[in-house]
Amino acid sequence: MNFDVIKTEDEWKAELSPERFEVLRRAATERPFTGSLLHVDDEGAFTCGGCGQLLFTSGQKFDSGCGWPSFDACVPASIIEREDNSLFQRRVEILCSKCGGHLGHVFPDGPTPTGLRYCVNSLAIDFAKEAN
Repeated sequence: MNFDVIKTEDEWKAELSPERFEVLRRAATERPFTGSLLHVDDEGAFTCGGCGQLLFTSGQKFDSGCGWPSFDACVPASIIEREDNSLFQRRVEILCSKCGGHLGHVFPDGPTPTGLRYCVNSLAIDFAKEAN
């Protein structure tokens, strides 16, 4: 895959915290119910923690009860999906379309009309509160 933001592993390590590097660049998963953005309900935007690309809006976020921030849609063209057959299961991994950072997975079990649940690691994203 070709991405607009291309950096070496050493460059990513220099820019990201060790925990964020493991999630974004090595597809690690934070423990459920530990992420700093799980209970954020303010109006604003969720961006990629690696490159700052807008990924989700607060209007797309919902409480799925799964332990990770969940969204029922993404900003168009902001996410790339790819098959993930790790851990003896079939899932769809989601990546930032600008830098290729691992965000989490998308599942077809969402309760809203989209039927989708983008399950995202808090360590993979940042939140900017909307100014009033």
